[in-house]
Amino acid sequence: MASFATQVIRLSLKAVSAISAEAAGKTAFWIFCRTPSRRPRNGKEAALLKAAAPVMARSRKVTLSFAGGWVAARHFERRPGGRGPRVLLAHGWGSRSDHLAALIEGLHAAGAEVVALDWPGHGASPGRSLTMPQAVRAIDAAWRHFDGFDVGIGHSFGGASLACAAGAVLCDVPARVPAKLVLIGAPSEMTWLFKGIGKMFGLAPRAQVAFEGMVERLSGRRVDYYDATRILSALRKPVLVIHAEDDKEVPADHARRYGEAGPNVELHWANGLGHRRIVSAAPVIEKITAFLREEVKGAQLRRIA
Repeated sequence: MASFATQVIRLSLKAVSAISAEAAGKTAFWIFCRTPSRRPRNGKEAALLKAAAPVMARSRKVTLSFAGGWVAARHFERRPGGRGPRVLLAHGWGSRSDHLAALIEGLHAAGAEVVALDWPGHGASPGRSLTMPQAVRAIDAAWRHFDGFDVGIGHSFGGASLACAAGAVLCDVPARVPAKLVLIGAPSEMTWLFKGIGKMFGLAPRAQVAFEGMVERLSGRRVDYYDATRILSALRKPVLVIHAEDDKEVPADHARRYGEAGPNVELHWANGLGHRRIVSAAPVIEKITAFLREEVKGAQLRRIA
C-alpha cells in the first residue's frame, strides 16, 4: 500500500493534471528531485555519523563551484609515503560522504588520495534538490579543481553520475573519464527510474511525457540517453561493478546489464549486504583496493581531460 504522503501526491497531481498535464509533469519532476532531510533517520544512523566523525575530521573541506551553485567536498591527502591513485568518491541519494567513512579509511590505508563529494542538497552542501545535470557539473568542478582523478568510485546514484560524467551527457561539459571506475549498487539507466516514479505518482500518459521531458529541458538530452551501460561499453575502461542480489532499492538486473556491457566490466556479487551496508563491508573494501592495485593493461593509470 502506498504511504500517506504518496497518496497525497497522487491526488494533488491528478488535480493539477485535470487542468494541465504539462504542469502536472513538471510538478512531479520537482517533487522527485527534492532531497530528503539531512537529519539522522534513526538512532542507528546517528551512531554511524558519530563514529565517522574522527575519520572526517582528518580531511580538509573544499568548496567547489559550478554553473548554478556549489558543493562541499572532503579532501584526504595521501599518507606519508602513499603512492596510491587519486580517487573521486561519490555517495548515493539521501546519503552523505560521512556514510562512506569505512571505505575512505580503506582507500586511505591503501595509499590513495581521496576526494569525497557531498551532492547538492546533501551533507555539507546547500540546497534541497538534486538532478543528474547538477551531479555531472559537480563532478566536473571537482575534476577541474584537482586536475583530474585516476579512479572514480560511486555508490547508487553516485555510481550512475560518475558513469554519466564519463559519457559527456551534458553538451557543455567535457567527458571526465578516469582510468578506472567502481560502481556499487548503481542503477544502469534512468528510464527505469522515471517509469517507476511516474507509476508511483499515478501520472497519466501526457503528464508522464512532460515529466520525462524535463530531463531534456535541463540537459539537452532525452531521458533514454542516460544509459550507463552504453557509456561503459564505448569507453572500454576497466570497470568493477559490485552489487547484491538482495538489493531492494536497485534491482540486480542493473548489475547484469552492466556485466553484459563488454569485457572491460567485471561483475562482483556481494550478496547478503543489501543496498546500504555494502559500502562499508570489509570484503567489498578489500575487493575495491585489490582492483585499484591491478595494472591497466598497456598503460599506467592515466587521466583523460
